[in-house]
Amino acid sequence: MGTLTIRSLPEDVIQGVKTSAELHNRSMEQEIRELLQRRYGPRSEVLLRIRNRWAELPRTEANEVEQWRQKGRR
Repeated sequence: MGTLTIRSLPEDVIQGVKTSAELHNRSMEQEIRELLQRRYGPRSEVLLRIRNRWAELPRTEANEVEQWRQKGRR
């Protein structure tokens, strides 16, 4: 594994990471690691998250979509 050093971060960004880390009960380092892995993780993980979120949405029928399209054209 590699190491990353980031210099000259604005204080508000640092405070945001600290706050988020505290909310998740982890260190700032772990919080940043989690953020980077979520953003730049393997494509399969990203697709899985998309599928899981998609499954939570209410089902939509084709006729509903057509009604929305027609309504939007008025």
